[in-house]
Amino acid sequence: VQLQASGGGLVQDGGSLRLSCAASGSTLSLYIVGWFRQAPGKEREFVAAINRNGDSTFYADSVKGRFTISRDNAKSTVYLQMNSLIPEDAAVYFCAARLWGSLGSGSTSQSWYYHWGQGTLVTVSS
Repeated sequence: VQLQASGGGLVQDGGSLRLSCAASGSTLSLYIVGWFRQAPGKEREFVAAINRNGDSTFYADSVKGRFTISRDNAKSTVYLQMNSLIPEDAAVYFCAARLWGSLGSGSTSQSWYYHWGQGTLVTVSS
């Protein structure tokens, strides 16, 4: 599967953005999908993940209540709705996918995912 992340941009503190992760080359409904982010000078960190049919999700504590991950398998796309953005959310955001396994604590690890898209930059101005 090939993944393409998009939707990043410049937003003011408190604003919203919706990121998209579009898949091609395989059926997205077979994959668990996660979002990660990497700020300058920092390690890449887990943001959110969603299971194959979209009825189970997992979030990092830092984004819980502000971000929502969802998917539309008919459109082969996973979304990350980001509300109440703060400057600390500024980063390059990446989507990743894994074919086997179940959503769980392992889904927060970069090494758990086999497929990665290129990043999309989110900038939050204060």
